Amino acid sequence: MIEQDTIKLLRECDAGVKMGISSINDVLGYIHADGLRHCLSNCMSEHEGLEKEIESLLDSYHDKGKEPNPMAKGMSWVKTNMKLTVNNSDAAIADLMTNGCNMGVKSLNKYLNQYKAAEERSKDIAKRLIHLEEKLTADIRPFL
Repeated sequence: MIEQDTIKLLRECDAGVKMGISSINDVLGYIHADGLRHCLSNCMSEHEGLEKEIESLLDSYHDKGKEPNPMAKGMSWVKTNMKLTVNNSDAAIADLMTNGCNMGVKSLNKYLNQYKAAEERSKDIAKRLIHLEEKLTADIRPFL
């Protein structure tokens, strides 16, 4: 049970971190303010570091991880591009990113509760990812 919950939690973290990186990449070209670009670039770097850590752990369990849900990823891309075509302000970008982070935090907390038997190391990764998402929402509030 411990190994199974650990792998499932790591898979969800893997999908979440990939979704975060993809979402940041989707908006980088629209950003006007250097401060917002800096916040998102730093967050993306931290996500990439966590991604490597997650992939390494999944590798040790001989698991290939999990891609974000294609429907969710596609809908996110469409929503982002439609919204930014109409309003490509930094406030619109901060709003999109805040909503995405909030959804990520909600999902990751759900998975932490669902996979209670997971090893502490995988729980720590999920908590660090949650913290990254919460920190980004706080950092970009001045741009809303």
